[in-house]
Amino acid sequence: MAGYGTPSSALGTHDAGPATIGIAAASWHTEIMDALLDGARRAAADAGCTVTEVRVPGSFELPVAAQALARTCDVVVALGVVIRGETPHFEYISGATTEGLARVALDESTPVGNGVLTVNTREQAVDRSGVEGASEDAGYAAAEAAIRTFRALAPLSDMR
Repeated sequence: MAGYGTPSSALGTHDAGPATIGIAAASWHTEIMDALLDGARRAAADAGCTVTEVRVPGSFELPVAAQALARTCDVVVALGVVIRGETPHFEYISGATTEGLARVALDESTPVGNGVLTVNTREQAVDRSGVEGASEDAGYAAAEAAIRTFRALAPLSDMR
């Protein structure tokens, strides 16, 4: 997310009621992941959602965890950090993770917030993590996007 052009939010003013949010979080880059998780938890609390969390080893494992959560939760958020290195590993992991999360959203008809940071440097990840002084809070933003999508789609599911 660029941070500019972000829609204004009133997440706390429209209670999601009994909505449940599943958060799948990778384990690499502990400080950054802790901040992303804090942001996603705050967004869930602001929306009145109950939370289920699953930790997986890395970002590549996020889609399968997100799929399992999508089968029991109304909303899913995936959080991870992939930092570019000197090999093509970055492209493989970030591409597979993004494609996997999109597939989960479509296959399970469940909003999935993509909070996987794909950055060039650790400093860029910290600046998007929501720590004090950061320019962005990607964990909060990913959860907020998924919750807002769930709310936008709710009237359509009532029409079936």
